[in-house]
Parts: sequence; structure tokens; C-alpha cells
Amino acid sequence: MPVGRYYADFLCRELKLVIELDGHSHDVAPERDAVREKWIWTEGYTVLRFTNAEVHENIEGVVTAIRLKIEEMRSQ
Repeated sequence: MPVGRYYADFLCRELKLVIELDGHSHDVAPERDAVREKWIWTEGYTVLRFTNAEVHENIEGVVTAIRLKIEEMRSQ
């Protein structure tokens, strides 16, 4: 999903929530991710980041973390 000049893996515009899944490409250029994430934060977005391994090994934990963040954001 486009966020400015960047792309998010998953995006909820209503809550300004970005969910990123980090695989091998994120290991190659971490400085590029840092610049991108800083810009996204300055635009008021919250970023949740999970590794591909977390998704594969603990999908329930990932889903729970996302759900809890959404509930927190909606209660504010």
C-alpha cells in the first residue's frame, strides 16, 4: 500500500497503522529502512514490525499483537 513515496506491507489509513513484515530484503539495507520508517513516523503513522520467522512460527502471537494495538489505538 502506498504511503507517500514509500510502500507498506499492510496499511490501515483510518488508524494510521502500518504493519511491516521483514524478510531478507530488510537485512540487506537497514539504513534505507531507518530513513523510510522515520518519514512514516513523522507523518503520524504507527509502525508494527514483525519478522517473517515470527509470522511463520507464531502467527497467533502476531495476530494478537496487531489486535491489541488496534484496540489501544481505537480507545484513545
